[in-house]
Amino acid sequence: MMKAKAQTKKSFPKLHNATWPGVVGKGAAGCDPCIGLNEMLDMTRAAQVNGVKFDGFDLFLDLPHFDPSKIDAETERLAELSYQYGLDIGTLVAPIWSGSAIGSEEKRQHFLNQVRIGCEAAQKLRKLGVRPNGCVRIDSSCSVEEWSKDPEGNQKILADTFSKACDIAAQYDEVLAAEGEICWGGMHSWKRMLQLLEMVDRPQTLGFQADMSHTLLYLLGANAPEDRLLPEDFDWADTETFDRAYKMMANALRPWTVDLHIAQNDGTVFGSGSHDKTGRHCQAKDPNGKLDIVKYAGFWLRDEDGLTRRFNHICWDGCMFPNSVMTDPTTWNDILEVMVGVRETYGWK
Repeated sequence: MMKAKAQTKKSFPKLHNATWPGVVGKGAAGCDPCIGLNEMLDMTRAAQVNGVKFDGFDLFLDLPHFDPSKIDAETERLAELSYQYGLDIGTLVAPIWSGSAIGSEEKRQHFLNQVRIGCEAAQKLRKLGVRPNGCVRIDSSCSVEEWSKDPEGNQKILADTFSKACDIAAQYDEVLAAEGEICWGGMHSWKRMLQLLEMVDRPQTLGFQADMSHTLLYLLGANAPEDRLLPEDFDWADTETFDRAYKMMANALRPWTVDLHIAQNDGTVFGSGSHDKTGRHCQAKDPNGKLDIVKYAGFWLRDEDGLTRRFNHICWDGCMFPNSVMTDPTTWNDILEVMVGVRETYGWK
């Protein structure tokens, strides 16, 4: 009986590990050094839980993991690494932060050029046979403070830039995933994120990337108190109120969701290096974590009709873990254990 049960285990969604936690919030003065791509892949490949291993990795398309000025050579290198490690490549993070989606015409054009780099790399990796799933991830590359100088005007500019980015993505047959996070102007609350998606109105080309750490802060109204869904004096033991708020947010954004980051958060705001004021990603088994990860992943993977199956892989995001945590094998085994739980609860063959 046990062998028969093992044969029916779910195979989708595929389980990916993010490589950008080796880069984001690192490398600057006073911060931990960056962790190289090969070392990140070594740790990803080594993790296992009851014989289950990661299926792939998602990638940050910038130095030191990727040189965006050498797309042909770099995609060939990545394809070789994919085969070498036995790991598929999934969602790619476009290197857009040297531009701005609401800045000057020059800044906006540079932003779009960087989107093109992301889409070109994504297409090449797909054609090389190592990227069966995933999107190209973007954000507004502007602060909430900058956006707030003219909220409605800047939201229109942001929508126009994203619409042009959709035109580029369509040329490469790629889908853009807009990451909802409190540090990105115009995307810093669940209401503004939904407004932006509806303004662009390109659901086949632009969707939402839900990160369970960041969306938790949407409920608290961090950077947008007018849009909070939980009261200021919220008691974390009140699961009924929490579930009601979480369901309201997820119901609004789930129809747009094309990419999902499994993550934990302790309900506080955190930042490191150049990546400031964002959700604190906690370890999967952090006792201060506010999320029952498996339970709340289901709010994104299921709707009233059942499994959405809108994407074929999920990814763990553990940005800004210190290197001492990153290099501990227990970290990755704990993460993988939680993700296996998500797949066994909501997955499919």
